[in-house]
Amino acid sequence: MATRYWIVSLPVHSSATSLWSRLQESISKNSFDTLLYRFNIPNLRVGTLDSLLALSDDLLKSNTFIEGCSHKIRRQIEDLEKASGILASSLTVDGVPVDSYLTKFVWDEAKYPTMSPLKEIVDGIHVQVAKIDDDLKVRIAEYNNVRSQLNAINRKQTGSLAVRDLSNLVKPEDIVTSEHLVTLIAVVSKFSQKDWLSCYETLTTYVVPRSSKNLHEDNEYALYTVTLFNRDADNFKIKARERGFQIRDFEYNSETQESRKQELEKLMQDQESLRSSLLQWCYTSYGEVFTSWMHFCAVRLFSETILRYGLPPSFLSVVLSPSVKNEKKVRTLLETLCDSSNSTFWKTDEEASMGGLGGEADTHPYVSFTINLI
Repeated sequence: MATRYWIVSLPVHSSATSLWSRLQESISKNSFDTLLYRFNIPNLRVGTLDSLLALSDDLLKSNTFIEGCSHKIRRQIEDLEKASGILASSLTVDGVPVDSYLTKFVWDEAKYPTMSPLKEIVDGIHVQVAKIDDDLKVRIAEYNNVRSQLNAINRKQTGSLAVRDLSNLVKPEDIVTSEHLVTLIAVVSKFSQKDWLSCYETLTTYVVPRSSKNLHEDNEYALYTVTLFNRDADNFKIKARERGFQIRDFEYNSETQESRKQELEKLMQDQESLRSSLLQWCYTSYGEVFTSWMHFCAVRLFSETILRYGLPPSFLSVVLSPSVKNEKKVRTLLETLCDSSNSTFWKTDEEASMGGLGGEADTHPYVSFTINLI
């Protein structure tokens, strides 16, 4: 699928049909791999010259926003499909592939009445897309909030033993708790394990002999238990710290463990649910934004064409997708189909680095601007 297109309008001096035939023949002979289609724009309401000039000032800004929203939703779809393990799908608009919607564009008269003022159509499109953009931000924030909570829990469960959550590593049978005895959890460097095993019984007076057990190891540390008399616990922590051993604060609670497990399961379910609903919303909203964008492009091409060629409207609008190597050749072909004096005028402007109508519109003797689908 081609992803970069030009939307172009050429001035018609005699017949649009004959101009279209000449363009087809010229492209076929000189750049046969260039996709070429008619871009059918209905007879829109022109209004006054002042209204067109005022509208032209807003067209570039609005186009940048609408195009940006379209790309933002597309990227979000790609990220969600990747996170869900779904094979990247071919996006559709109104049931057809994205490029087909562009190359076979049909104006939606029911949604955008052609008798409406151009500014009213453009403002309506901008408002609609802005609402979708705001909704996207809210939905992404909600989804990312759950992801952040899950990531925080996962970091606690996958970090080093010095900082990670120990609840899934320490079992009830590893802990001795009674009126007089307590079990502490020590984090020992892997290189200091022999030192720990040789000295923990003598760090303080009331340590239960041979009570230390290795529970878990990671790349840096080993996790050991040690049982001692309750009254000696604070003193043992001080002595252990002096020898470079870390005593982790840990208290096994079955209710807390179950609560954490339920919280994790709920967050995972919420993430999956939000991801699925966000993906479906993005599929639908991408289609809505893209159709709005194409109607906006039609209005933009029409208004800039009237400002360029004058009244009454007499132009041929087309959409092309030349290969990169043939772009310059196709530009020359299009230029030959324009009035030669007009061509010279716009060449001079281009050399002076002056912008065309609408700002971003490429500077040529015909109206042209680029659409990037990705």
